[in-house]
Amino acid sequence: MAPSFSSLPIVDVSMLSQTIPSPVSLAVLSQQLYDAFSATGFAYLINAPLRFGHEEVFGLASDFFSIEHAEKMKLAKKTFANRNGNTYRGYFPQQAGQQDNLKEGFEIGPPEPPQQTADSRHLRVDLGEANVWPEDARFAGRRKQFEKLHQELQALSATLLSLLAVALKKPADYFESDEVKLCCMPHTDSGILTLLHQDETGGLEVLNADGKWIAAPYVPGSIVVNIGDLLAEVSDGQFVATMHRVRTNTGERTNGAGRLSIPFFFEPGEKCVVRSMDGERAVVYGEHIRRKMATWVEYEDLPDIAQVEVVANGIPIEAH
Repeated sequence: MAPSFSSLPIVDVSMLSQTIPSPVSLAVLSQQLYDAFSATGFAYLINAPLRFGHEEVFGLASDFFSIEHAEKMKLAKKTFANRNGNTYRGYFPQQAGQQDNLKEGFEIGPPEPPQQTADSRHLRVDLGEANVWPEDARFAGRRKQFEKLHQELQALSATLLSLLAVALKKPADYFESDEVKLCCMPHTDSGILTLLHQDETGGLEVLNADGKWIAAPYVPGSIVVNIGDLLAEVSDGQFVATMHRVRTNTGERTNGAGRLSIPFFFEPGEKCVVRSMDGERAVVYGEHIRRKMATWVEYEDLPDIAQVEVVANGIPIEAH
């Protein structure tokens, strides 16, 4: 568990927008990230090098959730609409009877998903499948915007991971090889890093070592970033994967809509072997994520979920 804290640190990453940041600036930022993630496992990033402002990002999400429910269900995962072929990418409605999981979402992955194998095409849940998109006319230009946002968040995550490698006194490219050395209920994230766009509604809370839930309110223009289970493991506990949750009934956005959050999960591929820095522990990421998926409410009706193959990196856009 993370040490005791009463608020989350704010880290200015504006220097990442420079064409060639100075080594001194990079070293300072690397240390700031180390201090944040070793103390809380969470931080606010401000002035991130993204071409999408917050209002634009949430506008994309709002466009999707304003579509009629029947149209959204055409994109629903097979577990919610048996006639559909998509098993992981796409829409999931709020699950009836799940009072601690009051959310609906639309999940997308990389614009170019990994090539499927003969085995993966026959899995009950295939996280390597292609994205599905609404036929609504408003999405004619939205798809490319979503895909560009995904690419920019992927690049930002890779940069942060490089800085964290340096903070751990490793080469900047330490994590780049395929064999990595390394409202919702309370949980830790499963992968490497999570980058979250959250709106002004609030509700995110992080658990400290004293057992207190610390509010992580909206900071204008910021991206919340937190450590996943695997990076905590790879760092031999120098970074912490902190338990967090989202409170329900926290109000509405200023435009009258419900809470919106857009998390980007930066994770290795399913065959990637994740090793601790001392080399004494190793896990195949696909096996790790399958065990986590068995606890996710979206897949509670699939008792054999631990047998699915997994390819990572997705953005579930959530509405509460």
